[in-house]
Amino acid sequence: MRIAMIGQKGIQTGERGGGVEKHVEAIGKRLVKHGTHDVFVYARRKAMPGKGTKIEGMHIVYLPAIYTKNLETITHTFLSTLHALFGSYDIIHYHGVGPATLAWIPRLLLRRTHIVVTFHSQDRFHAKWSLLARIYLYFGEWAAVHFPHVCIAVSHTLQVFCRERFFREVVYIPNGAEVHKVASHDHLTEFGLETGGYLLNVGRIVAHKGLHDLISAYALLSRTMEKKTLPKLVIVGAPSFTDAYFRDLKRQAAGNSDIRFLGFQKGEKLAQIFAHAKLYVHPSEAEGLPLVVLEAMSYGLPVLVSDIPENLEAIHHAGFSFEKRNVDDLARRLQELLSDEDALALASARSLETVMAYFNWDMIAQHTMEVYRTIRH
Repeated sequence: MRIAMIGQKGIQTGERGGGVEKHVEAIGKRLVKHGTHDVFVYARRKAMPGKGTKIEGMHIVYLPAIYTKNLETITHTFLSTLHALFGSYDIIHYHGVGPATLAWIPRLLLRRTHIVVTFHSQDRFHAKWSLLARIYLYFGEWAAVHFPHVCIAVSHTLQVFCRERFFREVVYIPNGAEVHKVASHDHLTEFGLETGGYLLNVGRIVAHKGLHDLISAYALLSRTMEKKTLPKLVIVGAPSFTDAYFRDLKRQAAGNSDIRFLGFQKGEKLAQIFAHAKLYVHPSEAEGLPLVVLEAMSYGLPVLVSDIPENLEAIHHAGFSFEKRNVDDLARRLQELLSDEDALALASARSLETVMAYFNWDMIAQHTMEVYRTIRH
């Protein structure tokens, strides 16, 4: 089959990438390895500077976009859709509810091509969007279940939402992760870190990830724990059209040398940062199925997440939770866990077991292929 992926920034996108990009890359390269699929990933050159036109067997199709917060995704999706009309694709797979709003075009014009949409998250709840953008993204949720032949939801929470709000059944196929074993720790010294000596958060610096609450909770923790027993707080990531928010976080953390902003990291450095953290903390206010939490678990990290349904679904009883937006509760849970090494060790083992059992990328790619085959016959 010839398969087009539309809506993502690309693959191997560096600091401009997120969960959607990792999802597309993980599935795309496995479809190629299957041996009977040609995968074409529509990408934005600005997100993939210096990259070639074929990566891990996937064909990369570069098209322009208007690089503003409100127009980048939709303009690139529109041009990608027009290009795909002439690509003789068997499957056109849109990723995200914003791109889904244009899925009607190939559905209407290409009778032999089948359209799939993956509903990754309810983007309208992300704090960076204006009221008009949120209305459009809600339309995108409706479009995601009405325009394609099949809609895939990455969480049971989203699957139930589609059933109850739009009276449509969608297919559940989650995000995934690969189990990692990293023994080396030489890169930690350049960041002034020690194995097991820091709390960790990784991801885009955007308001709905709740980093302001994490920093506030850490400040409370600093007042109740001895400095020699208090792990550092490490935040890895870069802003995404949210420079003002990033500056606010730095002002909030000013004066506390134990809070470290490491910027965007990748490769072996990021792997070591994940592998040697004491606890991964994810205080987000809105998610689809948080791929970064699964990634943390794939390194054997115990995880503490806000109690939104999507986060609880990801940890699958393997980790810990606190009340969303409740700084006091987050600080209390952190203090409890940091004083209970047995609980952290047990959660670490359960994290690996959960990823292997429920969030294996090979299994997820196989289920995606089965969806493609089903709608083709």
